[in-house]
Amino acid sequence: MSKKEVKKVVLAYSGGLDTSIILKWLQDEYNAEVITFTADLGQGEEVEPAREKALACGIKPENIFILDIREEFVKDYVFPMFRANAIYEGEYLLGTSIARPLIAKKQIEIANKMGADAVSHGATGKGNDQVRFELGYLGLNPDITVIAPWREWDLNSREKLLAYAKENGIEIAQKHLDKDGNPAVSPYSMDANLLHISYEGLHLENPNNEPEDSMWLWTTDPVNAPDTPEYITIGYKNGDPISVNGEELSPATLLKKLNDYGNKHGIGRIDIVENRYVGMKARGCYETPGGTIMLKAHRAIESICLDREEAHMKDGMMPKYAELIYNGYWFSPERRMLQAAIDETQKYVEGEVRLKLYKGNVFVVGRESINSLYSEAHSTFEEDEVYNQKDAEGFIRLNALRHIIAGKKRK
Repeated sequence: MSKKEVKKVVLAYSGGLDTSIILKWLQDEYNAEVITFTADLGQGEEVEPAREKALACGIKPENIFILDIREEFVKDYVFPMFRANAIYEGEYLLGTSIARPLIAKKQIEIANKMGADAVSHGATGKGNDQVRFELGYLGLNPDITVIAPWREWDLNSREKLLAYAKENGIEIAQKHLDKDGNPAVSPYSMDANLLHISYEGLHLENPNNEPEDSMWLWTTDPVNAPDTPEYITIGYKNGDPISVNGEELSPATLLKKLNDYGNKHGIGRIDIVENRYVGMKARGCYETPGGTIMLKAHRAIESICLDREEAHMKDGMMPKYAELIYNGYWFSPERRMLQAAIDETQKYVEGEVRLKLYKGNVFVVGRESINSLYSEAHSTFEEDEVYNQKDAEGFIRLNALRHIIAGKKRK
């Protein structure tokens, strides 16, 4: 089917400048009926204004979908990812990456419900998000048509977008205007959800430029964080956090609470240059306060609940798992296969972890579990009655046997 024959298209619509321009462009370029989908992922901004903006663009009320998917996001996407301790290239906690498959899933569900024959997103042709969205779309509905405006139009700069908006009477938020009310380029491209906020572009495009202090929107500068450490306890069951300081909380509420602790103590800032799936390097800054705390706590509870070889094998799978999420393969059979193996390891990951939060740092100060494999009787440096140290001699000689044989042959 030719893209020009599209009749209905579901647009991932934030209500921001880029997607408002895309909405108008879809109406003009494709003469298609546009359905908007706005996801509340805990980004910290009101999503309801997107309804008024869509109505102002001529979208029918029944074609406007605004969904609170915070709990689904954390329970079914963030938590499974954290069971794997997933980190991309040693630092990135995948905050943007993990949100994209859920947005794609909801778009396809709305398209099926409304009889739409196309979906559209606002990701650029240089980034990872276009891949993540479209692998999700096509994995869930291989017959859907995908419209990616950034790969079709010539509005390939912030200046051109702002000029287009002004020419077409599209509302421009104050952050995109200078002191005289004229369109101006914002210093950063940002993406936020309950797990993180990211910053890219302009000042950050030179990897040697230090981020401006004013850029960081969530976390206190660690220098200015409280001078007194704060202690918290996170409870776990089946590998997922279920409580903070003894209070059981829903997944989204728990992550929000950990974000509050992390923001207060300046936890979760990173500045990295990452390798994008499309081939280029990109510099990004991220704040992932609650996620940074969760990662530290989860590894701590695993350390006493997982068998050695189980833990080591799981750590060996993690880089591939993280790469799959970063590259957009959440719905792939290989990610599901790895998830099944990871989830099997979490059956006995249960207990509590005590943490100390202080000036950008998370310190584990205690952990306990009814399923703990830690045996003080075996580990003590004092006298014990359960471990015969002489057994170690035969263990060592058998493990060294191949070295002994080779050494004698090659002497």
